[in-house]
Amino acid sequence: MLDQRSSEPRLYPVVELTLSRMREFLREPEAVFWVFAFPVLMALALGVAFRSQKPQEVVAGVVSDNTPQSPQAQQMVQALQSAGGIRVRTLAPGEVDAALRNGLVSVVVFPGTPPGYRYDPTRPESHVGRLTVDQALQRAAGRRDAWTPRDEQVVTPGSRYIDWLLPGLLGMNIMGTGLWSTGFSVVMARSRKLLKRLVATPMPRGIYLLSHMLARLGFLVLEVATLLIFGYFAFGVRVQGSIAAVATLCLLGALSFSGLGLLIASRARTVEGVSGLMNVTMLPMWLLSGVFFASSNFPDIAQPVIQLLPLTALNNALRGVMIEAKPLTALIREIATLGGWGLVTFALAIKLFRWR
Repeated sequence: MLDQRSSEPRLYPVVELTLSRMREFLREPEAVFWVFAFPVLMALALGVAFRSQKPQEVVAGVVSDNTPQSPQAQQMVQALQSAGGIRVRTLAPGEVDAALRNGLVSVVVFPGTPPGYRYDPTRPESHVGRLTVDQALQRAAGRRDAWTPRDEQVVTPGSRYIDWLLPGLLGMNIMGTGLWSTGFSVVMARSRKLLKRLVATPMPRGIYLLSHMLARLGFLVLEVATLLIFGYFAFGVRVQGSIAAVATLCLLGALSFSGLGLLIASRARTVEGVSGLMNVTMLPMWLLSGVFFASSNFPDIAQPVIQLLPLTALNNALRGVMIEAKPLTALIREIATLGGWGLVTFALAIKLFRWR
C-alpha cells in the first residue's frame, strides 16, 4: 500500500522553517514588546519632550536698591514691558546670582548710564535675552533703526524634531530587531542542541539562514506601519516622499541587518557571548549614525567611517524620502551601502556558520 502521507503536499523546507521561526517569535511577549511597543513609547516620550513650542518671552530681571523702585529702575521696567515679548522681574541685589543660577531670569539689568547686563553667554537663552533687552532699551532712549525689515514667517514641513527623529527611530528599530531576532534565535537553538538535529538532514546551511531572514521580513510591514501610523496621528508626521520608496528602504535595511545578525551568530555558542557581540556592534551605530542627533556633529576626520555604517545609510535614506521627498535614484550611495552590507555579511555567515 502506498503511504498516504507521501501523497500530501509538503512545504518547501525554507517555508517550513520560516513559519516555525515566526511562531517562535509570537510566543515571546518580550520580543513583541521591544519590536512594536518600545519604538512607539520612545517616539511619544521624545516627541512630547522636544515638541515645537510658541516663541517664548524673554525673562529679564531689573535690579532695584530701593522700595519702592527708583525712578530710573521704573523707567527701565516700563520701557521693557512696552517693547513686547519681554517679561520683567524686579530683583534685590542679593537675589541676582540665585535668579540667574536657577533660570528664573535670562539676563539681569543694572540701572545706570549706560545700564549694565549680567548673563551667562554659554546659555543661548541668556545671549538672546541680552540682545533683546539691549535693543528695547536703546530704542526707548531714542535710537532709530536704519530700516524696517520685511518678515516672512513660515513653518517648513518636516522641520520639527519629531519629523527628523521618527526616521531615526525607524532605522534603529530595524537594526535592533534585525540583529536580535536572527542572531539570538540561532544561538539559542545552538545552545539547546537543536541545531545538532539538523546536521543529519540534507538541508543546506544557506536554507536555514535564509529562513531566519525571511521570518524577519514577515513582521517588517507591521513593525514599520505601527510606527508611521502612530507618528501621523500623534504628531502629524507625514511622509513627504513615496511610500513605496520608504518600503523599499525598510526592506533593504532589514535584509542588511539580518545578514549582519547571522554573521555575528555564526560562531557564538552562548547567549551571553552573542549578547556582548550584539551590543558591541550596535552601540557605535546608536551613537554615530544620527538616531537622536545629527552625525555631522562628529569631527570631519570620522565622517568617512560614519558614512560607511549601515545604520547611517538607512537613516540618511529614510530622512531623504520622508522629509525631503527624494526619489530612490537620488539615494544610490545609501542603497549601495545597505546592499553591500547585506550581501557580504550573508555570504560570510554561510561560510563561517557552524551547526555545533
